[in-house]
Amino acid sequence: MRQSNIGWLFLAPATLILFVVGFIPFIYIVYVGFFDWNTNAVDPSLRWAGLQNYRSLVFDTTFLNSLARTLVFAFFVVVSELLLGYVLARALMADRLWGRQFFRTIHTLPIVVAPIAVGATWRLLCVPGFGIVPYYLKLWFGIDYNISTNAYHAFGTAIIMDLWHWTPFVTLSLMAGLTALPKEPLEQAQIDGGNKLQIFWYVIVPMLKPVLLTTVFIRLMDALRSVDEIWMLTKGGPAEATRFIGLHIWINVFPKTDYGYGAAMSLLTLYVTIVLSWLLFVAMTGRKGGAQ
Repeated sequence: MRQSNIGWLFLAPATLILFVVGFIPFIYIVYVGFFDWNTNAVDPSLRWAGLQNYRSLVFDTTFLNSLARTLVFAFFVVVSELLLGYVLARALMADRLWGRQFFRTIHTLPIVVAPIAVGATWRLLCVPGFGIVPYYLKLWFGIDYNISTNAYHAFGTAIIMDLWHWTPFVTLSLMAGLTALPKEPLEQAQIDGGNKLQIFWYVIVPMLKPVLLTTVFIRLMDALRSVDEIWMLTKGGPAEATRFIGLHIWINVFPKTDYGYGAAMSLLTLYVTIVLSWLLFVAMTGRKGGAQ
């Protein structure tokens, strides 16, 4: 058997799995999005709706507010995790750090925790009248912290929870990128008299762009589809303050069984994600598609 055929043979199982669990459901969602299909309705059968589901989304303030809220959440968590991840990566790479391997191991533990367990744990930490977070905030600072009634507290807690869970992933990615950087450009910049800020911005950041781009894409997609953590923490409340787009779609598809409208929301969210990813790609690389 030729070497090229062996390569395709090894790729075939993964390609088949991707086709079954990815492409086929996507085509089905596109199909359902053109129908009015609610199994709790008087007539639960599929009824052709054309573009009506998509027209309704344009005037659906609940959907639009949820989408805007999700974009704000994604912006805060992605930017914060990049900054914290870089600082922690530098700290964990320092030769003079005592117990460096131990701290690296401890730092990565949140990544292996299931999102639903993360949400449940933070709920126990922050629930009023029981959690230690509201207790000590009240004791030390006099703050009446309540994620069940205060929208700002709930939104801020969702951001902090995401930072705790996923900053280690960003740290590991940046550590791998920083470790692979060639030393010659850094040494040359120091010889030329560049200060630390100049070396960081004009030497390190350009060389880290591939790692940064990949990390930002992964974290952006994760942030835009946050469901289980938020559901366990606040269930989207209070007053829809943490009802992000993934949770909003889930509520419409499953409890309300409005499958056609939910499919339309999913496709529009996918489109927004693709557009944001393309804008980030252009902003970080200066390229549009294949053009330089």
